[in-house]
Amino acid sequence: MAAEITRIYIGPPSVIEALLVAMIARGHVLLEGVPGVAKTTLVKAFAQTLGASYRRIQFTPDLLPSDITGTYILNMRDNAFVLRKGPIFANVVLGDEINRAPAKTQSALLEAMQERQVTIEGVTRELDPPFLVLATQNPVEQEGVYMLPEAQLDRFLVKLHMGYPSFEDELAVMRTHNRPVGQANPVLSPEEILHMSSLAELVHVDTELMAYIVRLGQFTRQHQQTLLGTSPRASIALMRAAKSRALLRGRDYVLPDDIRNLAPLVLSHRILLAPEAELSGYRAEDVVRQGLETVRYGKS
Repeated sequence: MAAEITRIYIGPPSVIEALLVAMIARGHVLLEGVPGVAKTTLVKAFAQTLGASYRRIQFTPDLLPSDITGTYILNMRDNAFVLRKGPIFANVVLGDEINRAPAKTQSALLEAMQERQVTIEGVTRELDPPFLVLATQNPVEQEGVYMLPEAQLDRFLVKLHMGYPSFEDELAVMRTHNRPVGQANPVLSPEEILHMSSLAELVHVDTELMAYIVRLGQFTRQHQQTLLGTSPRASIALMRAAKSRALLRGRDYVLPDDIRNLAPLVLSHRILLAPEAELSGYRAEDVVRQGLETVRYGKS
């Protein structure tokens, strides 16, 4: 699957692995980066390899919640209201430039991302599994963007920072720019994705590893530079992600390296820094890095 994605997307393999981890863990992904670093290209190629239904939502300031979930319209033939489903009714939903829409519109995703269902005019409808939201956003320093609410950030299993490509990768992009590659070919089916997710739930996590995750979370809550540390939901998310990574690596047990590798991706965007820390240039990633350097795995 990774080979098929790299036929379309040129970039670090770690990004593709993080997407696979989130997919198996039934989580959602937020990709942040300046315009032009192939965020949308990566998401489209990834979605095409899954062989599942795929819809794209371009977030704009005038986008309405009903544009995402759908709405009831009058069928003149039957003189009855019928649901016109929105793009949220798909297995893979690309939310492009998600932070260009105001919070009211972004909130339309909250129920879908957490409960895998949507409520339209008092009627609740289940979303077909698997359901995966892959959202892209521009840095908040860019003009015309909104900060995502903490509750919505918490719905994303991982957040990936996509920086500028390396010299070799950008050169490869230049060389292949005029060579049509077409679409990525489906590699997995929805049924196979659900089966992999079920296998990941069976991956063993030692009690000491669970304690290690809890101590990392407590470190973020007690840090002097944080206003709000990670919640127990973040700890569970890290454990689920570690199980998925172990499965991808061909193991039925989690290692400390699985947790250390994924902790920055799973925990950083769930940390709210104190105002004075932000003004001084401190980052949430620094808190997680210090936690990994300070908190030790084991009984001691």
